[in-house]
Amino acid sequence: MAGLLVLPGWGSKGRAFGSPLARGLYPRASTAEADPQTKPGAPAAAEITAAERLDALKVIRFLDRIAADSLMKKAAKPGRMDFTESEFNAYIAYRIDTEKEPIMKELRLKLFDQNRIEGKIFIDLRGQKLPAVLKPQMNLYFEGVFTTKNEQVRLDFRKLFLDGQRVPNFLLDMIIYVASKLGKTDAGGVNDWYGLPLGLKDLRTAAGRVSIYY
Repeated sequence: MAGLLVLPGWGSKGRAFGSPLARGLYPRASTAEADPQTKPGAPAAAEITAAERLDALKVIRFLDRIAADSLMKKAAKPGRMDFTESEFNAYIAYRIDTEKEPIMKELRLKLFDQNRIEGKIFIDLRGQKLPAVLKPQMNLYFEGVFTTKNEQVRLDFRKLFLDGQRVPNFLLDMIIYVASKLGKTDAGGVNDWYGLPLGLKDLRTAAGRVSIYY
């Protein structure tokens, strides 16, 4: 996805992980004990279950295999792999947890037909110098449609809500800017195009499912 919603390994403008907010998505496992840099009092979330970990590994192994084939320039017959919404969310939960994402503490996606998605993001910016319009902790809800072109993807945010109230999309750009200063990376923007992982050609969604073309 684009801007905030960058999956692990998806690049933009030469950046290995795209947006500085996200090296992955939807971290439900708490890193407070594992990571000494975790902010004190950061909200703890339920640990990833064994079943979810297995679901995450299904996606990771698939992506690793396609990337390895591409690196070896191994001719692969074009194909498609489908994952359920729960498998996809488990994957992004696992990756954010392992990457110790300091800003985005939760993101969960719901998948619909014709590349439409909805999601919830929890952002934790405590300890940062913030513009007046940003809060130290924010629950964001969004609706959008993503587009793929030339092995890249971009998300068009149609609606964005902060704690239940409609807000303009530029709020996301402000969050990305603050996160980029923290991570000392290019800020980018919510409308940027992001490269798909190595070997992938396209993404499409249906109700409760994502199809990955390679």
